[in-house]
Amino acid sequence: MQINKISSNKIIFIDIETVPQFGNWEELTERKKNLWAKKTHFQREKNEISPEDFYLTQAGILAEFGKIVCISCGIITQNNLFRVKSFFGDDEHKILTDFNHLLQTKFNDFGFLLCAHNGKEFDFPYIARRMIINQIELPKILDLFGKKPWEISHLDTLELWKFGDFKHYTSLDLLAEVLGIPTPKDEIDGSMVSTVYYTEKNIEKIKIYCEKDLLTLAQVFRRFRLESPLTIE
Repeated sequence: MQINKISSNKIIFIDIETVPQFGNWEELTERKKNLWAKKTHFQREKNEISPEDFYLTQAGILAEFGKIVCISCGIITQNNLFRVKSFFGDDEHKILTDFNHLLQTKFNDFGFLLCAHNGKEFDFPYIARRMIINQIELPKILDLFGKKPWEISHLDTLELWKFGDFKHYTSLDLLAEVLGIPTPKDEIDGSMVSTVYYTEKNIEKIKIYCEKDLLTLAQVFRRFRLESPLTIE
């Protein structure tokens, strides 16, 4: 697939923000604590980090122990504007149901593609896993069962930047910097989302942060295609 031949208004850009399912280690059942300790044993062993301390900083990354608090999606209009829609809040089931409804009703036709940064390793499987956990039927665009690699409707700006170098990782922030894309300084970064959610209880701040990352994602993708910057709508 040549990215320059993909119609701009067939690409759905997405970004998600996730947090641990609980804001306090003591809220987990003893079984969940034990399963967390087993799951993260090798990651913690080198630095001798306790399961409790590791949970507070890393549980949001794993779909089995985290949850989604915001999904932002955007599409480029015929007028070259960037239209954004966000689903956010405390009710993950509603976030996923509403996002699923959007995909099923607006973007269910053949030819639509999802695009995220590190989406194939994080955003896409995380959303799919949380949908299954919440007993929500997967939309076609996220259901990969039985599909061949060339039948999967996913784009990943990290994968595009690797150019086959599979050991390489570059953050969206760094990629934007090296490609000369201005990004506004923000009050938070990804490592602070859990604190903003559980301590500050400011979901609006998380939504704004997610939407800024979404715009950066779209601008990075356009740089890959040597296209002009977008105007957000």
